[in-house]
Amino acid sequence: MNLLLLEPEELHPDGTVVVSGARARHLVDVLRVQPGQSVRVGMLDGGLGTATVLSHDDNTVALQCVLGAVPVRPGVDLLLALPRPKVMRRLWAQLAALGVGRILLTNAERVERNYFDTHVLGVDVYRPLLVEGLQQARDTRLPLVSIHRRLKVLIEDELDTLCPGGARLLAHPDSEATFIAAVTAHPRHPADSPPRVLLAVGPEGGWSDFELRLLGDHGFQLVGMGARTLRSDTACVALLALLHEAIRTSG
Repeated sequence: MNLLLLEPEELHPDGTVVVSGARARHLVDVLRVQPGQSVRVGMLDGGLGTATVLSHDDNTVALQCVLGAVPVRPGVDLLLALPRPKVMRRLWAQLAALGVGRILLTNAERVERNYFDTHVLGVDVYRPLLVEGLQQARDTRLPLVSIHRRLKVLIEDELDTLCPGGARLLAHPDSEATFIAAVTAHPRHPADSPPRVLLAVGPEGGWSDFELRLLGDHGFQLVGMGARTLRSDTACVALLALLHEAIRTSG
């Protein structure tokens, strides 16, 4: 845990907070904090800062917090054809750690319908995993999550509202276009408006021809990273890393 994340309701008006459970155990048993020591803290969807340890026992740690600026929401959004539940469970924390502003989970022709019945899509399951990823990456901005059982409805009726503007990229093994070329070719945004890029990643069996046409008709440009077909979790990590680097380099 590289950042202690707090829920807004935990912070008292005087800036103090008392944490317990796994967070307190990590502070005491792993970091071996002592009164007067400083630790990195953040408020979920709020500011980053530091906290001074006031006191602790075996079960709780009292802190005095000073929070600063709120981090900018990551400029990358992900449209992901829902993978197998055990894969999705592994992905939640990784997506938050890599930096995703919005996660849109969707159906596709090669997605099993029963995947949408899994408990892994419950907010009580995925939210703690997203928080885990944020603590690893030292960020406070929880990805926005939405679940869509009908791809056509999402693309034709909802996507422009959920993800207005920005570049739309479609990862596909057959494409020779690189992320850096796609990002650089997209019209630049004003300096005070961070660029947004929406990346679509298909199921392990690939998008159908109809789905490729549908996405292409709504502004998605094919990009790739070679001919290899990867599992959903491997592909997401690799693709997001390449995309973030392309955005950083082009800026």
